Amino acid sequence: MTSCIFKPGLWLAGAITALAAPVGAQTPMAGVDPNRMVDTFERVGGKFDGFRRSGAKGVCATAEFVGSADARALSMASAFSGKPVPVVARFSVGGGNPKAPDNARSQRNMALQFNLPDGETWQMGNISAPVFGATTPEQFLGRLESLAPEPETKKPNPERIKAFADANPEVLLQGRHFASQPVPASFGAVNYWGVHGFAFVDTAGRKQFGKWVFEPVAGTQGLSDEEAKAKGSDFLIDELRQRVAAGGVAFDFQLQLAEPGDRIDSAVTPLPEARKKVTLGRLTVKAVAPDAGGPCLSITYNPMVLPKGVEPSADPMLAARAAPYAVSLGRRLSEGAKQ
Repeated sequence: MTSCIFKPGLWLAGAITALAAPVGAQTPMAGVDPNRMVDTFERVGGKFDGFRRSGAKGVCATAEFVGSADARALSMASAFSGKPVPVVARFSVGGGNPKAPDNARSQRNMALQFNLPDGETWQMGNISAPVFGATTPEQFLGRLESLAPEPETKKPNPERIKAFADANPEVLLQGRHFASQPVPASFGAVNYWGVHGFAFVDTAGRKQFGKWVFEPVAGTQGLSDEEAKAKGSDFLIDELRQRVAAGGVAFDFQLQLAEPGDRIDSAVTPLPEARKKVTLGRLTVKAVAPDAGGPCLSITYNPMVLPKGVEPSADPMLAARAAPYAVSLGRRLSEGAKQ
């Protein structure tokens, strides 16, 4: 597959994860109007009333997480107590189109809410790429605007797209990753990265920065081009239900430990592959919702909702997520939420 530079739909499908922030948890975005961000996203990807502006095509699931002793040594977070923690998950295909094809080389999402003791929650969004699509909210908005259709032609301007990408080469990294990977055979057979850096804080106040990935216990599984074509555009949700019913969907929560000098505040810069990994625990998917509703319908997976013992890095994209997601949530609810 060639570069996604002239494929705005592919880039957009991988641009935002299936997240949205609680209205009360907004974080300001320096220099970027969240309404403008969501408006531009709709101009590029289309507007589908009642559906999430990102990860529109998806399904809720319930899961259970059990933390490890190694995790307890790194963080005081109650998620790592070793006792089973209930989790509300949502698996989705990237982008705002509720009919996005399952057999495309595009983003898959796994959003999680850990329901912890004493009313505490931990929300996160994880995507099937080790990098995000921009370094800052300003760059992200600029990329969206470069992809927007021209009023005269109703189509994106290839020269404008290329000019922005030439000046901002980081925006091509994620698309290149998807182009290099096979179509995932299952929501339960692909790696999901958190892409942002976080600090894990122990009871003595010591901090260990790192980036995480959820790795399927059964291994990753991709489709050949012929297999993907034969599967058609709508198979992932039914496949997940079948796989979960057979007891075959679990992920190891792995934290890659940062070392001095590592870039931890950039969502487009993975840690070096040689960095040590620690298994924080195992997530097991227990059941998948039978329809488009389910327990995640009103959850707005915001990665800034963190438990005591986990702190955000200074990544500007991490802090910028909440406000536009709150705008998106408000619009979706006013339209009669469907996903």
